[in-house]
Amino acid sequence: MKIISIKDFDNIRIGNAQNTSAGTGCTVIISENGMCAGLDVRGGGPASRESELLKPLAAADRIHAVLLGGGSAFGLDAAGGVMQFLEEKGIGLDVGIAKVPLVCQSDIFDLTVADPYTRPDKAMGYEACVGAWQNNYQDGCFGVGTGATIGKLNGMEHCMKSGIGSYAVQIGELKIGAIVAVNALGDIYDHHNGQIIAGMLSDDRKSFADSAQFLYRSYDIHENKFVENTTIGAIITNAAFTKSQLCKIAGMTHNGYARSIRPVHTSADGDSIYALSVGNIPADCDMVGTLAADVMAEAILCAIRNTESAYGFPAYKDLSFV
Repeated sequence: MKIISIKDFDNIRIGNAQNTSAGTGCTVIISENGMCAGLDVRGGGPASRESELLKPLAAADRIHAVLLGGGSAFGLDAAGGVMQFLEEKGIGLDVGIAKVPLVCQSDIFDLTVADPYTRPDKAMGYEACVGAWQNNYQDGCFGVGTGATIGKLNGMEHCMKSGIGSYAVQIGELKIGAIVAVNALGDIYDHHNGQIIAGMLSDDRKSFADSAQFLYRSYDIHENKFVENTTIGAIITNAAFTKSQLCKIAGMTHNGYARSIRPVHTSADGDSIYALSVGNIPADCDMVGTLAADVMAEAILCAIRNTESAYGFPAYKDLSFV
């Protein structure tokens, strides 16, 4: 097994666009020839578009783009820019009188980071596509990761900065990669040793408060939790799978979330994972799903390690006690 770049896949382009001053952005994954896709949503509060396309009973067997964005439900307008760009390129489902690009989207909540009234829109979605053609994807505080934060169970004053990360491997001809925007309610753990590396800070900001232990202090019902979260990502493989198999792989990949984020999949998160097939390599579904969870856990670490402090929130690399 060797480590490769998330850019080392045929039939895929990935691009970022962001408004750094406003603290928001989006990241697009485009397949010009179309890609078979599945989706598994585990969080209780997703913001999404065209998710029904990815159910096994839906007629569409291929989509053309997945957009990961900020702005919560407001940011879902950005998919219109992706559709415009792809239509101009002649990419989409041929319906006779036009080619209709099939674009799915999931968004994180980043409205409390900087400017709550500036969100990804049609122009930013288009800009992300331009970025994809320029091969501008990078990990860190870019694209959808621009406004990502973590460890918010006790409010924004205790949270840390996060971002977007990627990781990919190759075994023989088989390639599996992950891309993820880490915007979790909970803390981030190094899955290799079980240690917290980022998350909710103590009052003096000199240690981690441990979100799970904070949660265990009381079992009183909280009707209005801090619903400003969601970790969203995608698994990309050049293996050939059906939509139902990809939904299973997406579900197995959530094990990578569970190893790296705690608490995870709460009612205050919208945790979602896409699984995208962009090749024709024969591969076992269970093998790929198992490896995909490992790759996703590594991508989460990459997101944390490549993030810079911003908007008054410290990043992993600037903590003196880690």
